[in-house]
Amino acid sequence: MEFALVTPLLLIVALAVLQVILAVHVRSTLTAAAAEGARAGALAEGGLGLAETRTRDVLADALGGGAAERVEASRVRIDGVPAVRVRITARLPLVGTLGPTALTVEGHAIQERP
Repeated sequence: MEFALVTPLLLIVALAVLQVILAVHVRSTLTAAAAEGARAGALAEGGLGLAETRTRDVLADALGGGAAERVEASRVRIDGVPAVRVRITARLPLVGTLGPTALTVEGHAIQERP
């Protein structure tokens, strides 16, 4: 009798832990892809198009092609220093309606001199 009562609770806890692990993995992969894209765009011969392309390539290798909803690269100034920022908006692969459904991360890199 105890087994029948405890098993559903343990299953729910195990699925919740797996869900959190998956969300953290996706977030860290998106952050790494944004940083990699920003580094590629910040090179002297790079550009914003290269930053977006590199970001999409890293995401396609790591998470599959449809992971990101939007990838935007732009030139910004951080404390007066020119930099490249890559912003990724993606959908979190969550089961159910609990928690956030979208995630936005950014990566920055200092612009090289041409």
